[in-house]
Amino acid sequence: MTDASHSFAIDRRGVVNGLSVDVEDWFQVGAFERVIGRGEWDGLAARVERNVTEILDMFDAAEVKATFFTLGWVAQRNRALIRRIAEGGHEIASHGWDHARVHTLDRAQFAEDIRKARIELEDASGTQVTGYRAPSFSIDARTPWAYHELEAQDYAYSSSVAPIAHDHYGWREAPRFAFRPLPGSALVEIPVTTATFAGKRLAAGGGGFFRVLPYGFSRWAIRQVNRREGRPAIFYFHPWEIDPDQPRVAGAPLRSRLRHYTKLDAMADKLRQLIREFEWGRMDQLARREAARAGDMPRERVA
Repeated sequence: MTDASHSFAIDRRGVVNGLSVDVEDWFQVGAFERVIGRGEWDGLAARVERNVTEILDMFDAAEVKATFFTLGWVAQRNRALIRRIAEGGHEIASHGWDHARVHTLDRAQFAEDIRKARIELEDASGTQVTGYRAPSFSIDARTPWAYHELEAQDYAYSSSVAPIAHDHYGWREAPRFAFRPLPGSALVEIPVTTATFAGKRLAAGGGGFFRVLPYGFSRWAIRQVNRREGRPAIFYFHPWEIDPDQPRVAGAPLRSRLRHYTKLDAMADKLRQLIREFEWGRMDQLARREAARAGDMPRERVA
C-alpha cells in the first residue's frame, strides 16, 4: 500500500473531525482478555451505563454529536441507553458482538458476528447501522476478507485500521487517510489518526495515547492533520477511560494494568478541552464527505 494524502481547501469554519466512542465495559477490553473470560461478564459489576451517561452530558454541554461504536452484547443488556444515544442525535454504529478481534475469527464467524451485532443495535436504537469499527482496530493484512463481508452486508464505511506498528494492533502499510479497500465498491475505510514526525508515523487518534501523553501532543497532531494536510482527524476513546473508580483486575499483567489504569482521573477534563478546541461531528457524516472525494481517494486492492 502507498501513503496518499491529497490536500483540499479548508473552509473558514475549519475541518470537522470525527468524534467516536468505543462502547464496551471495563472488563471487555483487550488488555484483560486473558484473565477475564467471556463467561464471567454477566457476573461482574457493569459500569457502562453510568459512564456513557456522563459522556452524553459532556457532549450535550459542548453541543457536539459523535458516533458510538457499540458492542452488540452491551446493546442487548442496555437497550434504553442505546435508544437515548440515538435520540440525542448521535450515531449508533457496530463494534461487533463481544469484542472478538477479527483475526481470531474465520470468515464465516466474522460474517455472523457483524450480522448479529447489527440486528441488535438497529432493534435497540431504531436507527440504521451503516458503520463498523473492529475491536482493537483488528482489520489488517491478515484479514482482507473482512471488507468483502462488510460490503456484502451493506455497510457504508469502516473505521477499523490503525496505520502504525504497535505490539497490540496495527497495519503499518495502510494509508493514513480514507481509502477504498475494494475495487468497484463504495465501501470506505477511514483509519484512526496518525501524525508524522521525522518521517515516522505517530499514533495520535485517542485512547491510551491521549490519556497518557500531554494534551499538547494531541493539539499539535490534530492541527497538523487539519491545517497542514487539510484532512479530518479521527478520534476515539472508551467509556471506562473516564471512570477512575472502576474495579481493579487482580492477576492482570503489569503492562496491561499500566495501560488501562494510568491517568484515568485526568481523562474527562482533557476530553472537555479537546471537544471545545476543535470542531467535531459524526463518523457517518464524515464518511459521506470522504466518499464524495472519490476522485482523489486511493483505491487499494486487499484481496
